[in-house]
Amino acid sequence: MLAHVGLAIVNGLLIGLSRQLNGRLAMSVGPLGASLCNHLLGFGVLAVVVALAGGDTLAAATTAPVAAWLGGVFGALFVAANSLVLSRLGALRTVALVVSGQMLAGLVIDHLARGAALAPLQLAGLLTILAGVIVSRLPAPRPTSPSDGAPPLHRPAETSDRWRRFRPSGTRRSGR
Repeated sequence: MLAHVGLAIVNGLLIGLSRQLNGRLAMSVGPLGASLCNHLLGFGVLAVVVALAGGDTLAAATTAPVAAWLGGVFGALFVAANSLVLSRLGALRTVALVVSGQMLAGLVIDHLARGAALAPLQLAGLLTILAGVIVSRLPAPRPTSPSDGAPPLHRPAETSDRWRRFRPSGTRRSGR
């Protein structure tokens, strides 16, 4: 169980990183082009993995219900939508809103498909994430001036622009 939890956390980190990188690619080729590149590369990687693991698992896919194939369609739309949204909302807000949507989907699916009760704590968790998105939109407090006894805020020049190429388009760093 602990290994699965760790794998889920690593998966979440990789999803966050891949969304950021794909958002950067979308700045060059557009959201649909970035989604296409993402899926072509992903297809190549998965083709190699399936070939190495033994490709007999694909034969069983023909027995899946037609609706099960919509997962690929939704996945492609997810990547394209994230490529578009990330450049406008930034990584933190995009990830928080995507996680909120995933939590809501999980609650509804568990309720409808398994008859699970809608747990108040799960709803509270979802609302907490949404509240975090709202709080992240609030203006940052103004830094105190050096005359107030606080040290001045300083970013060394050699590190200040290191992540500039990953910053979503249309956003500016404060103080510039």
